[in-house]
Amino acid sequence: MRQGRPVRGAATDAPAEALCERRNLMQQPKWHTLLVVPSLPERLSPLSRLAHNLWYTWNQDAIELFRRLDRDLWEEVYHNPVLLLARVRQERLQEAASDESFLLHMDSVMERFDQYMELKSMYSFQLEKHLDPSFRIAYFSAEYGLTECLPLYSGGLGMLSGDHLKSSSNLRLPLVGVGLLYQNGYFGQYLNSEGWQQEYYVVNDYNNTPVFRELDENGRPITVSVQMADHDVSAEIWHVQVGRVPLYLLSTNIEENRSEDRGITSQLYGGDREMRIRQEILLGMGGVKALKALGIKPTVYHMNEGHSAFAQLERIRGMIKEEGLSFEAAVEAVKASGVFTTHTPVPAGNDYFDASLMDRYFRNYAQDIGVPLQRILGLGRQNPHDQNESFCMTVLALRLSSFKNGVSRLHRDVSRQMWHGIWQGFPLEDSPIIAITNGVHVPSYISKEMADLYNRYLGPRWVEEPDSQKAWEGIDRIPDTELWRTHERRRERLIAFARRKLKEQLIRRGALPSEIQAAEDVLDPEALTIGFSRRFAAYKRGDLLFRDPDRLARILNHPQRPVQILFAGKAHPQDSDGKNLIKTIIQFARQEAFRYRVVFLEDYDIVIARYLVQGADLWLNTPRRPMEACGTSGMKAVANGALHMSVLDGWWDEGYKSDRGWAIGAGEEYSDPRYQDEVESRAIYDILEKEVVPLFYERGRDNAPRRWIAMMKSSMRTLCPIFNSHRMLEDYMDRCYVPASELFKEIRHDAFKRAEEFAQWKRRVAEGWQGIQVREFPMEQGTQSVLPLGTEYPVRARIFLGTLRPEDVQVELYYGVLSPNGELLEPVTQQMIREKDPETENGYVYRGTISCTTSGRLGFDVRVLPRHPLLVHPCDMGLIIWA
Repeated sequence: MRQGRPVRGAATDAPAEALCERRNLMQQPKWHTLLVVPSLPERLSPLSRLAHNLWYTWNQDAIELFRRLDRDLWEEVYHNPVLLLARVRQERLQEAASDESFLLHMDSVMERFDQYMELKSMYSFQLEKHLDPSFRIAYFSAEYGLTECLPLYSGGLGMLSGDHLKSSSNLRLPLVGVGLLYQNGYFGQYLNSEGWQQEYYVVNDYNNTPVFRELDENGRPITVSVQMADHDVSAEIWHVQVGRVPLYLLSTNIEENRSEDRGITSQLYGGDREMRIRQEILLGMGGVKALKALGIKPTVYHMNEGHSAFAQLERIRGMIKEEGLSFEAAVEAVKASGVFTTHTPVPAGNDYFDASLMDRYFRNYAQDIGVPLQRILGLGRQNPHDQNESFCMTVLALRLSSFKNGVSRLHRDVSRQMWHGIWQGFPLEDSPIIAITNGVHVPSYISKEMADLYNRYLGPRWVEEPDSQKAWEGIDRIPDTELWRTHERRRERLIAFARRKLKEQLIRRGALPSEIQAAEDVLDPEALTIGFSRRFAAYKRGDLLFRDPDRLARILNHPQRPVQILFAGKAHPQDSDGKNLIKTIIQFARQEAFRYRVVFLEDYDIVIARYLVQGADLWLNTPRRPMEACGTSGMKAVANGALHMSVLDGWWDEGYKSDRGWAIGAGEEYSDPRYQDEVESRAIYDILEKEVVPLFYERGRDNAPRRWIAMMKSSMRTLCPIFNSHRMLEDYMDRCYVPASELFKEIRHDAFKRAEEFAQWKRRVAEGWQGIQVREFPMEQGTQSVLPLGTEYPVRARIFLGTLRPEDVQVELYYGVLSPNGELLEPVTQQMIREKDPETENGYVYRGTISCTTSGRLGFDVRVLPRHPLLVHPCDMGLIIWA
């Protein structure tokens, strides 16, 4: 339950009083407990079932149903239907039970809910791919942004995780989520009189939220035990139902644990490095144990970011203890079904632990499975033999996953560069990290007004098949004026909300009555409104707009064409640079030139984000390329009719075209960040002055900006079918989940006999690799042939395989156009054809052909790689020989 900021009590200096207080605390009785639940009239009993399933969060009629019980209370309980039913007056419940209009509304919603839940047939992939009935995905994440009354998220990663579950439900995927139930969640934010961010935490009462304990057949909570260094910690399993998808959350806040252990699930991303490793052990290893305790046997394990990578170590232990596998075979079995998504394009955003901390927490684990600790630590190091290298959770996840991806194409390239040390000797293009661009669950963020418009002109397909281009073509059928008036209503509501929030902020801060009164006049419901909301970190450059305050003031205060900006976002409690960005904006907002045009909304959360993406005209994003992995807030704004303006980073690098929005720069990357800030801030001012503002205020006789609306429609029609989580889930199914499940099925065949054979094959190939020799190659180093365009150039190589067999390797011809600095551009890989070499025992001749279809300087080489049906990526073994 969300509550206000707690009032801190006054301390006392009296020793006697303090002693008495301590004695009273020691003598506190152990309370017997009762759980009191609301007394719903029988006719309203379906409301309880609806309140405990987050399906309501993306269904406007269900939300409106709860709001009808008590609109003020619905806001007071922060859109928590369980708490609403617990606190609504009994007389009001009796009234609703005899209100024919309310009952018809409830029956209609429940009919749709029951139809949704009863559709149990598997997604079409199950039939198309002939998947085994046991196919099931376990999705691990440290945070989930599902609804405002469950504060289990901090930002984009959590929102993405929540959307993943919601779209999995809509697609009927057999997926279960795994996470932690944080007693305090992420911090709340308020600003002091100087504009400096302050943090506060609230204690969440999960007995009055859409979450419940998992109980055994005797009605007792189901618990798991996880070893933490020198002792065990118990954790209860809680359950959140997200449509058809269950989310299981672990909590250590139970009486049998020590006080320090109860705090493991206190705060999201709270505490020091030791608290972080304890949380990640609980999430990963505890999560695997929780699934076993619930009888769930996934065939795919998806780690969303590296926080949960210890899950693979727990699975390795299970393979050794329960299946009798060797360590090497257990690694192969676990890796086969592992999927890993990295979200972080900066080294500091990845979790590292020093060797002493790993020794403390994993010494017993290593002894338990009979493997030296250094071998375990090597799994988390780019160089497994460098004992001075810290253990990295991202490296562990990459090594123990057959399928790994970044969250945009540009982020894939950045990630390949960041983690290239794992696959040294291979070109970056050979990296096994692929790109699956993020998307958003559109129904969760769309305004009711815009949803009604979509339903009227697009039909239900925009919800049922949001990745269908054909479904979104209906955008063009929406009359321009109707689309514009709908968007204007949402802008008006955003401005009214912002004024109300600003007034509340000023009252909390103890502002003067005149300042509080002035809050009623800030912003203009008809002015061009820019939205900027996200985590405040230095690379996101929240203050970039203020590089030239005088020029910005002229833009904002134009007498005929005013512009206004709404900011929101939190900085990490330990990020002073991020806090300084917020302070800078607050100080500018208090200046007379900006007082009525710039507003910062405190305590950024799902509610504020929803108002902003639904009401902004222009969504602004200013990351320092290429440090934005993807960014999804702009996708939500686009679905609500906002136009996007951003540096070409993350998803906008893929989505931008001139008829959809604006690009800041042309994808340049700078070595001097100060110069970059100067150039790109000027570009923002130029775009606003010369393009955005004139286009917005170019009105027809009906006062509708026709060309602006045309861009809105183009943006919505072309971007919404691509940048949604429905499409994202289908990509994961095609490229990760189905292949991982099939690979796991193959490797566990005959009691994991294939896993042992694969491990032995890897050992044999690694031992024999140095015996491979390329004994003849057609060109001497430094020579160059001159050939006419269109020539087919034959390449022949004699290769001695030593102790290895021909089926153990693949020989490839690798060629492409050479850049001036000697790098291959867009290299082509061609499998070479093998012939037996009559002159050499265990020697072979390999032949290939270069097609000279492009003029210029071509470079080529021959390389030898390991090959096996269970080897997903040849580079995973780190073995390569170049001729």
